[in-house]
Amino acid sequence: MRVMTFNIRFETEEDGSNAWAHRRDLVAGLIRKYEPSILGTQEGMIHQLHYLQEQLPEYVIHAPNRVSDLTSQYPTLYFLKKELDVLEGDEFWLSKTPRSHRSKDWDSAFPRMMSYAQVRFKGFANSVWVAVTHLDHMGETARYEQAKIIARWLSNLTSPVILMGDFNDHPDSDVHRLLTSPNTGLKDTWRVLGYEEDASSFTHHDFHGAPRKTRMDWILVTPEFRTTRAEIVRDHRGNSYPSDHFPYMAEVVINGQ
Repeated sequence: MRVMTFNIRFETEEDGSNAWAHRRDLVAGLIRKYEPSILGTQEGMIHQLHYLQEQLPEYVIHAPNRVSDLTSQYPTLYFLKKELDVLEGDEFWLSKTPRSHRSKDWDSAFPRMMSYAQVRFKGFANSVWVAVTHLDHMGETARYEQAKIIARWLSNLTSPVILMGDFNDHPDSDVHRLLTSPNTGLKDTWRVLGYEEDASSFTHHDFHGAPRKTRMDWILVTPEFRTTRAEIVRDHRGNSYPSDHFPYMAEVVINGQ
């Protein structure tokens, strides 16, 4: 299956020529071109998510029990209808009170959330869990505490897991070590393939196309998955880019299927 994590950048007119209205067709077109079986987006606001749902009818958006407002940025899952059935799922805030809408703690600059679903590929008996998240970009303590919440959630699962998102941290950080520790069993799809950790692997580019910061967008999988390919997608139209992040895509196979 093809899995993609994509920070689509929230809607703000302060982006000028890079504002959502000028690039939303690039976002939808990129997703349509690569047709991931599973897509996890970050920073999507309600109007942006509605636009993608309208433009991508081949996908089902998974937003269970969501309290929607015009200011929140929601990590959101999309599943290719012809390949997957959604069995159940939910979402919660990465805070001390995860059921409180827009709750945040520690030094988190923004409320942060995780959305998850249990899905089954058509024609197969076994199910997998898929989750998408976005950790805080400012609070170092918050990022680690948010990762600990996710690790505790993982500890209760017995089925294969895919965890993706914008983790706002580098691959040798405490957050990365926690989420890829023996306790979680998760493996970094980029590292499994032995790819280089250098500027060419950075996933943030601030709409300029020149990689900067670090490889902060990850797809992590449990050992039941074998990673066969991974790619940082750098599609653009002239000097226009779909987002200030490059999408990251991995192709994985469930062992034994």
